[in-house]
Amino acid sequence: MIEYIKGKVTGLNPASAIIETAGGTAYMLQITLPTFSKLEGQNEATMLVHESIREDAWTLYGFLEESERELFRLLIGVSGVGASTARMILSAMTCGELSAVIASSDVKRLKNVKGIGAKTAERIIVDLRDKIKASDDTLILQSPATTEAFDEALAALVMLGFMAAQSRKVLKKLFDADPTLKVEAAIRKALPLM
Repeated sequence: MIEYIKGKVTGLNPASAIIETAGGTAYMLQITLPTFSKLEGQNEATMLVHESIREDAWTLYGFLEESERELFRLLIGVSGVGASTARMILSAMTCGELSAVIASSDVKRLKNVKGIGAKTAERIIVDLRDKIKASDDTLILQSPATTEAFDEALAALVMLGFMAAQSRKVLKKLFDADPTLKVEAAIRKALPLM
């Protein structure tokens, strides 16, 4: 899996950035509006990456801050929230604002984001309320940071053809129950739950 891409910013618009690496390969990353604002005028950047691999597409999402990438990953783990919707939410409000909205169960404010209905807003709040909390304008994750074993098990499940969001949700339950799980054991336990 790609962790980050570092290089020259050769293309930039509100929806995507093109980063050319030292080897001459250029990557297009889908970005949020806050990331676009921070990248404007920059010649070089190090973009944290989230990969989405499906049968019909391989899409890279780029973030300048780990908190934004982690919140993006939490959002796409919510049933009914895809990458485009998560990007729309993170473009409409900062990580700190979204954390405050979730912590205060502000369904109305979340519904104001284009494409978010009442049921989806409620689901986001219910699913994420215990995982994050608001603290000034920062995001504090309540769940433990992912381990190397978690990341390797997730990559293996995605390579086997399972959706990343579903795999992440199943693995999170397994690792929450037993943080010392080894990669092979995690994969074996996850397969029947997929």
